Amino acid sequence: MTKAEYEHNINDLADLILEYLHQLGVEYVFGVPGGAIEPLYNALARSERRGGIKAITARHECGAAFMADGYYRETGKLGVVCSTTGPGATNLITGVANAYVDKIPMLVITAQTALPKFGKRALQDSSETAIDTVGIFRHVTRFNSFVSHAEQFEGKLISAIMSSFQQSGPAHISVPSDIFQTDYGHSDPNVHITNMMKNISLEDAPSVEALCKELAAAKNVAIFLGHNCGRAYQEIAEFAHMINAPYVAAPTGKRWVDESDDLYAGVYGYAGHESARQLFQDNDFDLILAVGTSLGEMSIGMWESQILNEKLIHIDESIESFARSPMAKLHVFGHLDAIFNSLIESVKDAKYWGRGWNEGLIFNQQEKNSLGSYFSLVNEQACYSDDIPVKPQRLMACLNDKLPEYTRIYVDTGNAWAWCTHYMVTKSKRGQYRIAMGYGTMAWAIGSAIGGAFAQKQQLDGKLNLKVVPHVCITGDGSYLMSAQEISVAAEHNLPVVFIILNDAAFGMIRHGQQLAGAESIGWQLNNVNYAALARSMGVDGIEITDPKQLDELDFDTILTKCGPTLIDVRIDPDEVPPMASRVKTLAGESEGEIEVKTTGYK
Repeated sequence: MTKAEYEHNINDLADLILEYLHQLGVEYVFGVPGGAIEPLYNALARSERRGGIKAITARHECGAAFMADGYYRETGKLGVVCSTTGPGATNLITGVANAYVDKIPMLVITAQTALPKFGKRALQDSSETAIDTVGIFRHVTRFNSFVSHAEQFEGKLISAIMSSFQQSGPAHISVPSDIFQTDYGHSDPNVHITNMMKNISLEDAPSVEALCKELAAAKNVAIFLGHNCGRAYQEIAEFAHMINAPYVAAPTGKRWVDESDDLYAGVYGYAGHESARQLFQDNDFDLILAVGTSLGEMSIGMWESQILNEKLIHIDESIESFARSPMAKLHVFGHLDAIFNSLIESVKDAKYWGRGWNEGLIFNQQEKNSLGSYFSLVNEQACYSDDIPVKPQRLMACLNDKLPEYTRIYVDTGNAWAWCTHYMVTKSKRGQYRIAMGYGTMAWAIGSAIGGAFAQKQQLDGKLNLKVVPHVCITGDGSYLMSAQEISVAAEHNLPVVFIILNDAAFGMIRHGQQLAGAESIGWQLNNVNYAALARSMGVDGIEITDPKQLDELDFDTILTKCGPTLIDVRIDPDEVPPMASRVKTLAGESEGEIEVKTTGYK
């Protein structure tokens, strides 16, 4: 529905929520219905009949929050999730916490029992004298408020939406069911919220000027890219090539780079590449520019001294990130696109007068690996192994070859992190490789891929001339068992999502972590499950892969373009050790070289 075709139909305050969401272009509200939230679902039913915002019913509230997360990552529009009171609200917590750590704008709406029953131990009472919902959400949201009077509703709703975008994270309002049903009293909303959401480009001009002076004095410069480079990935790439600067990415930063670029030395940190570590260890850089990163454990792992030193210039949009780099030569705060546009203009002027950078520096001397990139691999031979069971590296090489560049890839917590970080090659630079490593929530990728695919469905239903964009979720069997039921949502709505299960009958990250660290081997075993058959029972096409040659025979063109989900159950070699040594050493509190790390299998 276009804005011109849209008709206001505001009866009560529940309708008002949808009016403001419509202004923002939101198409879906994810959640699970229940008694106290029914007034909002009544409004959603009226909206859907008019061709407006639709309700998407998840199978669990946490899955609904993951879907809202994925919807934002695909569209840049506010992710919206709702739940009833009591356990409906508490089920949301993990998904909301994940969005909080990963700075995902999300509007979280929970219901409360009606005010006359408030605090009287009604069923699922979530007041401050019972299980205090607002108190529970306090530490995982940017804005968090209980609406105690109808007169507060509109102001708090607008504040929540504004806070979610301006502070990059979830905002929560908790609303008694009778307040949802209060008459609004107007035919139009009081505020045009889009006028308040303009994106102003900001930069700390004195710090940028100081950075330009540092660049002018430097000969050799390297770049480290983090998770938050989306605003300026094009400008950063242009800048790197202008000064011939080699660069590496954090595991979450690889989504912003073309990994086939000859300036790219690989992933640094968790499951990273030796070539990335050697870049900083062996070359005499005057400056290291760390861009859009909080410099956390997964980004730099155990090699802190290679990054966190007096050569560091930390550039970020969040002042909080600078807490990890107090030793830096310079902190530059502001929107990355504004900062790098200024740097590009400065470099253009300098190059006009003959200035150059990294002119005598030699890097990426090695030939391209079998994946078509310059970074080093722990076990390149396994990428084309025909051994049975399937080597995870072989699966990654197959996906590199067969997935189109525009594929949206969602990687779940666990061994999938390590295998994809080290062996998957991305080229799009547009953030289409998606990973949630801030909080490390298992099963995130399942719901997130579904939420992202809904945006594609909206475009196709709108009869636009668009190709089907595949959404691929790569997860382990441990994560999958935590949220397997959500794939039935993809089946219900004919979403083009491919779920790839790394099936090793184990919590693989736990198993290998215990083995590598010399800990007791306990708690990692899972029973053998045919996930393809389980998927078929829920109306999803299921495919079993037990031989690597079956991977080569898969018709990915058909699988990726059909309107409907597919699950591919890949029986991977359970004894193949993922490249996660730095994580094990960090957990053990030991320095590099103190743990002997195996790269071959063990029983």
